[in-house]
Amino acid sequence: MTTGISLVRENAESMRPPRSLWVSFSLGRPLGVPNDAQFQHRVIAAALNLLERGRGPILEDYPVNAPEVSRETVPACPVSFPKTDNNSNWQSRLSGELSSLKPWYELGRRRRGGRTLACVSNLSIEENLRKLGEYLDLNRLPIDELHWFKQAIEDAKVFYLEAMTAQPGNHDQMQVNETLWRETQLGAGLFLFYEGFRAHPTLHPFARLILPRTAVGGTTG
Repeated sequence: MTTGISLVRENAESMRPPRSLWVSFSLGRPLGVPNDAQFQHRVIAAALNLLERGRGPILEDYPVNAPEVSRETVPACPVSFPKTDNNSNWQSRLSGELSSLKPWYELGRRRRGGRTLACVSNLSIEENLRKLGEYLDLNRLPIDELHWFKQAIEDAKVFYLEAMTAQPGNHDQMQVNETLWRETQLGAGLFLFYEGFRAHPTLHPFARLILPRTAVGGTTG
């Protein structure tokens, strides 16, 4: 018997794991805000309690929202994302954005003792963004490379988030995610992939893996 914590309810509904606890927390924070051990233990206990229930699949909502982070003490995003000339190609847009983010990503990685979660794909972040840019420039979906695509976009999202939170302090994850989806070229590109897969006659469920529900509703273009 297994149990897990889900941040995207639609994914849990479609995958139907044996037992899943849905939480309303920000992407990347399945246990709530950092450094609140008591709250995190309560979330874990609620997930483990599902093991005492009968045969699944079981999808249950955690009824408590995560504690809010004071906006007055939240570190600012160290990177600004200026509007990009829409006449430039996607490879150039993503490459330029990567150049701005990379020093901050490396700083954050050093602060974490060399650890990073952007390590799912076998390709480097440069190679992944180049390939994503190629597909966007060709206005094509990576239908023949879905396994690579899923890994590439997960690594790209984590890379961006780790760079944007490189400065020490308790970041407002909702604000960080809002910046990622609304202000970056990666967010704009992922939105196009999302729209493309959503309109596909057979692969439309894949769209849910690209963007969370909170991100859908507009990004930069």
